Amino acid sequence: MHILQILPALDEGGVERGTVELNREFVRRGVTSTVVSSGGRLAELIGRDGGRHVGLDVKSKNLLTVPSRARALRRILAQEQPDLVHYRSRVPGWLFAFANRTLHLPFVSTVHGFNSVSAYSRIMTAGQRVICPSTAVADYIRAQYGTPEEKIRLIPRGIDPQQFDPGRLDPAFMAEFRRQYGLEGRFVVLGVGRVTQLKGYDVLIRATALARGRLPQIKTVIVGGAEAARAGYGRELQRLVESLGLQEHVVFTGSQSRLAEIYTCGQVLVSSNSAKPEAFGRAMAEALAMGCPVIATRFGGALDLVKEGFNGWLVDPGDAAGLSDRLVQASQASFAGLREDALARFSLDSMVTRTLAVYSEVLQGATPASPK
Repeated sequence: MHILQILPALDEGGVERGTVELNREFVRRGVTSTVVSSGGRLAELIGRDGGRHVGLDVKSKNLLTVPSRARALRRILAQEQPDLVHYRSRVPGWLFAFANRTLHLPFVSTVHGFNSVSAYSRIMTAGQRVICPSTAVADYIRAQYGTPEEKIRLIPRGIDPQQFDPGRLDPAFMAEFRRQYGLEGRFVVLGVGRVTQLKGYDVLIRATALARGRLPQIKTVIVGGAEAARAGYGRELQRLVESLGLQEHVVFTGSQSRLAEIYTCGQVLVSSNSAKPEAFGRAMAEALAMGCPVIATRFGGALDLVKEGFNGWLVDPGDAAGLSDRLVQASQASFAGLREDALARFSLDSMVTRTLAVYSEVLQGATPASPK
């Protein structure tokens, strides 16, 4: 089997890391793997792990260049001759739709977010099978697009038990990370993910300010980079920290690759999305696998991940006061069995096996049809 995945870029984020993992695991299982993207810092991992990366601008929303980019994608598809194409975002989905008009390749889509309901977003439900990473996403496309039940496949993101293994940590990195960001003797709260407005880091910062009086040792560590287009939002967060006098209580680390070690440095991870939920919540699952409890907003993928009182708590969207109360509560709580539960529910092996089963189902069954 030859699978070709398409996504906008390979810089940072759950979709990107999931694509890299699938590429690696496909190759391990004897599947030929090709990834098309506009590139990024993770792109080199595709070739290193035995796949092939083909660079093409499948990220830009410039309508004037759609015809030329669709033709370029058609040439790539004709040359690569994949058995099936798996697209993971709207621009790649539309470019593939135009490119596939004459090729008639089988295809699958994954809905990675709660995009605004529109004809533009509908492309994500056009796959011959539509993979959803959480119950909430599956419910969303049923309600908003009337996606037929027989097309939907629920496949949660999987955790790599070797990458996220408490027995394989780098003590030197952890010691330096704690020293660099002043974490010794502090109650460390983690926020992990790209610095965008969707992540609700402003809510986390305000909650930190509200909790500081009861929890003076609190230290919130925001781990993630900001794309150039969102650099302004990063500066807004810095100004918010300064206006609240939190310079000793909030730090930004930028992009980091040693996440297993970083999760172990924290006492709790917070997913504070307020405007739009996480489709799954990869950082939450990874943190749980490292024994770190989670406080998350009460919607989206968090509803599949967080068991209230067992591995963390849920709070209402935008509720900084409620989040601050949970932070104080987390500082007084202890948990057991988080890793075992997370790996039982969200394993990488299961995700790969189920994804390949969907591909086989499409290849052996339905007649290919171009997205509408």
